[in-house]
Amino acid sequence: MEDNRDLARRQFGAHAEEYVKSVHHAKGESLDRLIALTAPRPEWRALDVATGGGHTALALAPFVREVVATDLTPQMLAAAREFLRSKAVRNVEFREADATALPFSDSEFDLATCRIAPHHFHDVGRFVRELFRVLRPGGIAVVIDNMVPEDRESAEYINSFERLRDPSHNRSYTESEWIRFFQEAGFGGLHVEFFRKARDFEVWTKMLSVDEVTKERLRSMLADAPPRARYALAPEEKSGALRFFLDELLIRGAKP
Repeated sequence: MEDNRDLARRQFGAHAEEYVKSVHHAKGESLDRLIALTAPRPEWRALDVATGGGHTALALAPFVREVVATDLTPQMLAAAREFLRSKAVRNVEFREADATALPFSDSEFDLATCRIAPHHFHDVGRFVRELFRVLRPGGIAVVIDNMVPEDRESAEYINSFERLRDPSHNRSYTESEWIRFFQEAGFGGLHVEFFRKARDFEVWTKMLSVDEVTKERLRSMLADAPPRARYALAPEEKSGALRFFLDELLIRGAKP
């Protein structure tokens, strides 16, 4: 995959506040399930990779001793720090870090999470191996991200659609690819769940200040999608507004 880290820094640095305010990132069924499936404990030290607006770190903070929230983008970390301070959260530390080269020793954390971010990473296999490395034996990793169909044509079409809106998008993966990443890293006890998330087209494009020409191209891609990609995206007009759907995967694994 292409190394797009500099592009991601610029993209997210310019739109950090939008991610703090994003309803899609702030809450949702998958975030609730992350908490339920990990059952975090008061003595735990947790790591949240690519924290973005800090919403997952905020959800974890009441349950654990400490959360270390990392992100590649300094502006995003600053926005997340300010957001959590406004919520009177005091047990979250912020660190600038590359998800594929985490600046932590082996076996430092009881829990590691990453939510709606790996589709930006240039080497997801290496990222999952890093999660495994920094967890203590018995530690838990949970990753939540957009997912594409196993059908290659549909997967490539949806990834191209996402990349047109956000050039820092690298690739969303299939369920089988995520299972392979976790198995090859050494995780056991895998558990997978799926979610469907509606996207309001105008809100989705406004988050990254997409220009009108690109918005028209995106609308055309939704309208002209091949049958299986169209089935996955399910574009529709509702109350005069265009919306579509993205599939989301949650995968949980334990370090033996």
